[in-house]
Amino acid sequence: MTAARVTLSLVRGRLDTAEYVFEERATCLLGRADDCSPRLPDDEHHRTVSRHHCLLDINPPAARIRDFGSLNGTYVNETRIGRREPGQTPEEASSSMFPEHDLADGDEIRLGDTVFRVGVTTGEQGPRRTLVLVHCTKCGRDLGDADGVEDYVCASCQAEPAAVLRLLLELAKGGRRELAPIAGYELIRELGRGGMGAVHLARHEATDEVVALKVMLPRVAASEQARARFLREVALTRALRHPNIAALHDAGFGGGTFFFTMEYCSGGGLDDRLTKGPLPPDEAVSLIRQVLAGLEHAHAHGVVHRDLSPGNILLRPREDGSTTAKVADFGLAKAFDQAGLSGLTRTGTAAGKPYFLSRRQVVNFRDATPIVDVWAAAACLYRALSGTYPRDFPRGRDPWHVVLQEPAVPIRERGTEVPGDLAMVVDRALREDPGEGYATAREFAEALATTTRS
Repeated sequence: MTAARVTLSLVRGRLDTAEYVFEERATCLLGRADDCSPRLPDDEHHRTVSRHHCLLDINPPAARIRDFGSLNGTYVNETRIGRREPGQTPEEASSSMFPEHDLADGDEIRLGDTVFRVGVTTGEQGPRRTLVLVHCTKCGRDLGDADGVEDYVCASCQAEPAAVLRLLLELAKGGRRELAPIAGYELIRELGRGGMGAVHLARHEATDEVVALKVMLPRVAASEQARARFLREVALTRALRHPNIAALHDAGFGGGTFFFTMEYCSGGGLDDRLTKGPLPPDEAVSLIRQVLAGLEHAHAHGVVHRDLSPGNILLRPREDGSTTAKVADFGLAKAFDQAGLSGLTRTGTAAGKPYFLSRRQVVNFRDATPIVDVWAAAACLYRALSGTYPRDFPRGRDPWHVVLQEPAVPIRERGTEVPGDLAMVVDRALREDPGEGYATAREFAEALATTTRS
């Protein structure tokens, strides 16, 4: 089995790199700006190319392209897509959401005088590949055939993850070996759900152990290779043990569904707490410093979260009345995405707004470093203190273009009473230029320790 991949090969133009290869989930920004890759020359042959011209969203073997409202548009097989209207300013164009265009093997993309050819390798086997008839595990619907895939949950059944989870527990009780880690659990109530699945509170009938039982439902039929790749990444997060990281106990796959048993935190998520309003500075700083301690431990073990938000900062009350913050879902969204299991939705309309995403992560998604988690932690603190997000996302404007173009609004401009020294630290942590923010979780935590004491 060869790995699925997408390549961009230079057909015409003058660039230092002739071929760009993508074998995992990535976003790829094209234009004349220094942070683009591929970066086009800033010369007379590319005056029609914008600094941030277009975005490729790649999940091998699928790829999409979206123009950001450039002056002359992006050409796919000499058909222009995404051009802003004559007389429209870049600022006015940025208020528009231009459609995405699916790319196929052999397509050519032209920006100015530079042309790339798209190559797509599906990863399929040769003549000996075996096709298996696939049925929905939940409803039994015939879903056609696929290479090496036997279990899958159809789109209709994915809309009811609780029903899928109850089916898994029944199959586990019936002796399905791959579901043994969740055998004996009963559901108590739903704790939350998102685009990839849901989390329930569950109790073990024999031991009374209470856990958070999470399911993640692949948006595509998961091949054996994709399942193994995802679970290998999950194993790295299972090894993380720290007071400020929610422990991941067991993980596995069965019935077309990935399942996880995790430490239960009775205080819920920070996002739920913030529905009651902003936190006092002392409380907000205390929680985020704990988050940073968890991040520091994970980064030391080579694990970057990439998806930190108040929704995966869990709260566990202590006996003395204080609260422990624990980071959850370390690496799960990233690994699910990179294994090609989430479908091509990270920058599409189904992805939601990137409220807690740094510009670095859009520019260099597949090679995101720990600094993207530091920025996200600062964005969570900003939200906890002010009740809003670091950037404004006007209705109708492409949110990914906002991330690329707009700096964070200084927190005191939000009209909230944040101490001056704390505001300075938060604003610095949200700077995007290299060297201006905080490079590590520890550095940010130490800066917070000099402000409002927790």
